[in-house]
Amino acid sequence: MDTKSQAPIGIMLAITTAMCWGSLPIAMKQVLVVMDPFTVVWFRFSLAAIVLGCILASRHRLPSMLIFKSPRWLILLLIATCGLLGNFVLFGSSLQYLSPTASQVIGQLSPVGMMFASVVILKERMRITQVIGAGMLILGLVLFFNTSLIEIFTRLTDYTLGVLLGIGAAMVWVTYGVAQKFLLRQLASPQILFLLYTLCSIALLPLASPAMLSQLSGWQFACLLFCGANTLVGYGALAEAMARWQAAQVSAFVTLTPLFTLLFSDLLALAWPGMFAAPVLNVIGYLGAFVVVAGAMFSAIGHRWWPGRTELNLVAKLKPPGE
Repeated sequence: MDTKSQAPIGIMLAITTAMCWGSLPIAMKQVLVVMDPFTVVWFRFSLAAIVLGCILASRHRLPSMLIFKSPRWLILLLIATCGLLGNFVLFGSSLQYLSPTASQVIGQLSPVGMMFASVVILKERMRITQVIGAGMLILGLVLFFNTSLIEIFTRLTDYTLGVLLGIGAAMVWVTYGVAQKFLLRQLASPQILFLLYTLCSIALLPLASPAMLSQLSGWQFACLLFCGANTLVGYGALAEAMARWQAAQVSAFVTLTPLFTLLFSDLLALAWPGMFAAPVLNVIGYLGAFVVVAGAMFSAIGHRWWPGRTELNLVAKLKPPGE
């Protein structure tokens, strides 16, 4: 496959993913007024599992149940399930206390955590550009939360709890990401997602309250359906983008997610001020959001502008004795 000819399609798919993920917390915020996070996440997983299962069945690509007979793959599947489930639930819970933009900005800690986990667990190389990008991301977070730093570090308020839940969601996602990398050696990405969606849906059923669906207004139910469809479209577009374009470039475009959340939040607040709240940010806060995205993007593609020998020297320093 010609990578250059596929690049425009890859860009469109990657931007689609960023737009889906950027709009997701805004829609979820509308639903969480009535439903608890467990029920919202259960609905998202259930809808995604049903639709993806039908698609795989029509293509005769449903995963083999033999994977459950191997203790190794079964343990990895359970670890990935716990990681994805924890991420969705903690992210949804953080939205009860944070704005959609704040939750997405904190979510950019996920790729940084994944980077360090890949070096420690998967023995992958770490580039100096990734370290610089991580430093930029942390600086951006400090700038973004500049008006709330004292509150976050000195008092356990609702806002602080939301930040902690958001950080927890980002860190738990790393567990899912590492486990999925191992699972990809045995199954295709859509098959893994189908199994994870199904297992997460089953695990959440005792905690969910499906009866709450009847309490939603027409608008809130539409937002809930959007959240379910968003899960499928976002991850589906990401998988297709990865298949058609280089992973580093795709990752760079996906880091635009918080900026799409910020943009959508401002536009919706202007159009429907009684329904949507604009992000409460000063100039430094807006700057911080851009620095966070720039740091995440630099971690993904910054190595293209950095001498290769720097990467090798850093890798040599990070490798433990005997590697």
